[in-house]
Amino acid sequence: MKFIKERNEKRRDYLFQKDKTTIIGARVIGVVLVVLISVVIISGTVL
Repeated sequence: MKFIKERNEKRRDYLFQKDKTTIIGARVIGVVLVVLISVVIISGTVL
């Protein structure tokens, strides 16, 4: 299984597809990571 699709490749078994589901999933994961990092920083400064 490949990770990223080449430009003219007609395969659908690669991991990072440039479609709506992948983009939304990446944004959700990014927001969750930012929130978690913020919570850790805030809890460390409050104590």
